[in-house]
Amino acid sequence: MQKILDYIALVDEALKKNTSKKDPKELYEPIAYTLNLGGKRIRPALLLLANNLFGGKDEVALSAALAIEVFHNFTLVHDDIMDEAPLRRGSQSVYKKWSTNVAILSGDVMLIQSIQLLSKGNTTSLSEVLDVFNTTAVQVCEGQQFDMNFESSTTVSIDDYLKMIELKTAVLLGCSLKIGALLGKANQTNANHIYEFGKNLGIAFQLMDDVLDLYGDPKKVGKRVGGDVISNKKTYLLLKAQEIASGKIKKDLDFCLSSVVLDDASKVEKVKAIFNELNIKQLAIDEMNLFYNTAISHLDSIDAPAEKKQVFERFSKSLMNREN
Repeated sequence: MQKILDYIALVDEALKKNTSKKDPKELYEPIAYTLNLGGKRIRPALLLLANNLFGGKDEVALSAALAIEVFHNFTLVHDDIMDEAPLRRGSQSVYKKWSTNVAILSGDVMLIQSIQLLSKGNTTSLSEVLDVFNTTAVQVCEGQQFDMNFESSTTVSIDDYLKMIELKTAVLLGCSLKIGALLGKANQTNANHIYEFGKNLGIAFQLMDDVLDLYGDPKKVGKRVGGDVISNKKTYLLLKAQEIASGKIKKDLDFCLSSVVLDDASKVEKVKAIFNELNIKQLAIDEMNLFYNTAISHLDSIDAPAEKKQVFERFSKSLMNREN
């Protein structure tokens, strides 16, 4: 895990140098503000780690790692506008601090900057890298649109939900790892395995996030318990409950979702009781384990030194045990 922490520190330092003041300040200050709000920097760190796994040099892959982080933050700037979210990482979101127009334009520049960074100093594998990145960028937008569609749809299936989280969050993790592998001159088979490792791990991560929203310790997971339930968010837990509930349980669940008299605490308590009766938590964990085990099988299939792959396995385990 120390290697990942070292790469996170490397990315943080490089981002500071990359966000020097430029004019017009109204365009560039929001970009610097966004990138300095923090974040885990997991995606760029994993890109560098994948590059290292195949014998690549950090200095060759660093610009691509920054590109991934800038692109990720671009999506957050625009997501906050669409979600009307006033806060991002405990601070004002860009559109709230400046304006919607500024947030749109600054976000647009961040997208261009990510492509510029991706192209910087990369000649041998540029075509492949851009193909992976561009495909992923479109998929992330598709995932966001599906997520917005779900807010008003009454026919969302579990398969629909899994596809949405694959596109919205998981493919970028896979993309980061695959780009790192390509820059490290991995062959196509190994590059595809590490992509599938990241994608499946990303889906498992989101399913665990769904579980922790209701069943996690708020002091450990860092957010309010039951937020998804309060907002009727279509998570795996809710969709699975709607799929298998019948009779009185179904009526009780429908009441909780549509009631205007239940306060938030009562709603969370009642929905949680229904989920417990249907064994929803365990069903979600079982689904999460399917994707996690698929991810590990792809990791095992990569032709690379076992000792260098161990850091990925340890990281995966820590990601799935975030409450501990």
